[in-house]
Amino acid sequence: MLKQHLQFKLSQKLSPQQIQLMKLIQLPTQAFEQRIKQEIEENPALEGGKETAESDFDDDLDNSKDDFDDNDTIDAEDINVDDYLSDDEIPDYRTQSNNYSSDDEDKNVPYASGTSFTQHLLNQLNTYRLSEEEHDIAEFLVGSVDESGYIRRTLSDIMDDLAFTQNVFTTEDKIGSVLKTVQQLDPAGVGARNLKECLSIQLHRKEKTPDTELAIKIIDEAFDQFTKKHYQKLLQKFDITELQLRDAINEIEHLNPKPGGSYAGNNRIVEHVVPDFAIKIVDGVLDLTLNGRNAPELHVSREYSNMLKGYKEAKDKSKSQKDAVVFIKQKLDAAKWFIEAIKQRQQTLFVTMSAIMDYQKEYFLTGDERNLKPMILKDIADEINMDVSTVSRVANSKYVDTPYGTKLIKEFFSESMKNDQGEDVSTREIKKILETVIEEEDKKKPLTDETLAGILKDKGYPIARRTVAKYREQLDIPVARLRKKI
Repeated sequence: MLKQHLQFKLSQKLSPQQIQLMKLIQLPTQAFEQRIKQEIEENPALEGGKETAESDFDDDLDNSKDDFDDNDTIDAEDINVDDYLSDDEIPDYRTQSNNYSSDDEDKNVPYASGTSFTQHLLNQLNTYRLSEEEHDIAEFLVGSVDESGYIRRTLSDIMDDLAFTQNVFTTEDKIGSVLKTVQQLDPAGVGARNLKECLSIQLHRKEKTPDTELAIKIIDEAFDQFTKKHYQKLLQKFDITELQLRDAINEIEHLNPKPGGSYAGNNRIVEHVVPDFAIKIVDGVLDLTLNGRNAPELHVSREYSNMLKGYKEAKDKSKSQKDAVVFIKQKLDAAKWFIEAIKQRQQTLFVTMSAIMDYQKEYFLTGDERNLKPMILKDIADEINMDVSTVSRVANSKYVDTPYGTKLIKEFFSESMKNDQGEDVSTREIKKILETVIEEEDKKKPLTDETLAGILKDKGYPIARRTVAKYREQLDIPVARLRKKI
């Protein structure tokens, strides 16, 4: 049974302008510049650079805005566009020029069209004598190589795909034979199906020495014991000394576990981080500046403003001219809003970073991560009376240039824990101490998580063993057994 009823409720929704402002705040400097460029291209009423006679222009624009408020109605009889579009009578060929000066500058930066990793392998493949079937299989295998240089598929899967997609019917033995050819390509180790095979291929390519021959035996015959660092078992299995084992392991450690990553080619685009803020220490006082590229000079087009003003004063009117006025007013309003949004963005970024800098003053003065105070988004949001989401947008995508390097702002945020004196300390501080303790440990007898927890407790940080394990994993440090060296 269908029923109809009325319901009143309050709801809060963001206006399109507020949503756009949030998006602007989230953009880092480089993306922000692209956004400005896009807006200037799409809105002819917005212009870059500094406008002369700003006071007179702003007065005219404000008067025009008063005359054309959203609630005002515009009669077609009040508008005449002919006086302002008279340039249309000039033929196109009079406004075009085919002259190009050597001083003309192309602002677009072209990308280098380099050779891809796959094409690099295919070019090498053409130097081998292969039958038509073998060449098709080899090309398919090369196409299956991932960016790390591995073929992570079984031969049976490759055989099925060759039959269904390439109409090549072959056997696993044939594919395995061609795979050995692919594995002869450079860089060494490419085409391997797992880490063991990758290291073995590289070792077999090296000059034969007692160290490399022992390393080959370790990888081919005792890979599991090697990865688990069961050195005593390796010493017994191959009847060798610790010195011989150390030299062989040194050979293995100099191999590349990801051969595909070693191919640089000439088409790799290097991405540069542009700091959005800069913090300097001047006479013992912190000085914060916002990257000047975040404060572009923009102004509303005088030509469009004069058009809007002229339409009102014209005597002859038409319906089409009313549409022109509506269009121009929309563009002018959008341009003024965009300029205002940029100013709000600047203010929001500066206020937020200032609060973070003041909160972490001790760290920025010393550069010691152990001086980082516990700080969450809500701490800064409460300080500047803004929403947590706004602080998050600033922190997640912005960088700050400090005397100790360029840092991602979100790295300054961390949770708190209690020390043995009941004081709140940053988890970053505990991680830094944990990292230092592990760096200074005896690698022949690395410290277990239980021992590390005891050391931290002695230093005044009573945390559980499982918490030590969590922090160690976050620092990308392996367990004690895998840190062992001979």
